[in-house]
Amino acid sequence: MEDDWSNFLEPYDQAVNELKLKLRTLRGQFKKSGNRSPIEYVTGRVKPIPSILEKMKRRKIQPKRLSQDMEDIAGIRIMCQFVEDIYRVVELLRKRKDMQVIEERDYIKTPKESGYRSYHLVVMYPVQLLEREQQLKVEIQIRTLAMNFWATIEHSLNYKYQGCIPPEVAMRLETSAEIAFALDQEMSSIREEVNEAQRLFEDKHTRLE
Repeated sequence: MEDDWSNFLEPYDQAVNELKLKLRTLRGQFKKSGNRSPIEYVTGRVKPIPSILEKMKRRKIQPKRLSQDMEDIAGIRIMCQFVEDIYRVVELLRKRKDMQVIEERDYIKTPKESGYRSYHLVVMYPVQLLEREQQLKVEIQIRTLAMNFWATIEHSLNYKYQGCIPPEVAMRLETSAEIAFALDQEMSSIREEVNEAQRLFEDKHTRLE
């Protein structure tokens, strides 16, 4: 079974590594051109086998349908400074020729009941194997740093309480989501000031190097 999982997940691992490299290169290209990058940083992972098995059971996914019905076996997360950057990244990804966007979920304009905010894309990404090309679904989550901090806390609480967070904690979590989003909105309101300050800081340190 371990060999089966290894063979099954290997293309997903390749997809994650390739996309991380491509998106980090895109970030570098913005900086080399003298433009501010909407991408702050990029992470990625292949879903652990126990998490895959748990989700298969919970969603009643048959093994033969796994690659079609589970969209987040390969996951990429893109962090942005501002909410406006998120939508710019979405536009950049829509225009790329090396992937096809097949689904979009905007949890920023329409947050989940818990308060969760993020922008999700599901893309079809071609992986070149030894003798064939394999099209894989990859989920790309695009968030601000504040959204990611909140989502990390929610994930930890869901793990602690097995998905049943006590009502009082859930209410406070929802309130904190609104506070985090208010922070994002405030930062957007001074976006130009922040960008200018960062340009000056980077120019100074570049000269010192």
